[in-house]
Amino acid sequence: MTDTNAARLGADAARRLRQADCCTIEPGLSEDEFGRIEAEYGFRFSDDHRAFLTAGLPVHSPPEEGATWEHPWPNWRDGDPEELRSHLSWPTDGVLAAIEDGHWQASWGARPTDPDAARATAAEHLAMVPKLVPLYAHRFLPAGSGTHGHPVLSIWGTDIICYGEDLADYISNEFDADYEFPEAWNPQASVAFWRDYLR
Repeated sequence: MTDTNAARLGADAARRLRQADCCTIEPGLSEDEFGRIEAEYGFRFSDDHRAFLTAGLPVHSPPEEGATWEHPWPNWRDGDPEELRSHLSWPTDGVLAAIEDGHWQASWGARPTDPDAARATAAEHLAMVPKLVPLYAHRFLPAGSGTHGHPVLSIWGTDIICYGEDLADYISNEFDADYEFPEAWNPQASVAFWRDYLR
């Protein structure tokens, strides 16, 4: 059962997105659809993300020229499974790509001198970090049933910033041209490993 605060947060984010009038919104996902998606892709939506997608499924936004994603909103209902898997692996793939440029997490121990061994070691560690779920393009929310209110993370390799204090704040920041950050705006990433990259 979804926490009432999580349900309110997800519904508020959905309302803000509708007001922004920036994308096509299909009917929300059903419980059966959530079950299929979570089983197929191996994660659980956070409660606010789930409430957001229950209120409506955003599926189309005109891609910007040179955009990384043809479909920046993941279409959990009818999207191409390989495209969805690629979107889900974006955060860890970005860290793996940085390994080739010399990046290494101290918590992984000594870096192997062989580049292939270094990448394999990093991949083993990355398989155990908290999963992030794509929200829009390279904006992600941590996975996890029973959780809500996480800041939205913007991820480009190991360049990671908070892009909203929570899901509703993120929608305003991303899609409302008149949005102004509150004076006390100071999101703090709440998910292990990924917060170590925040700048």
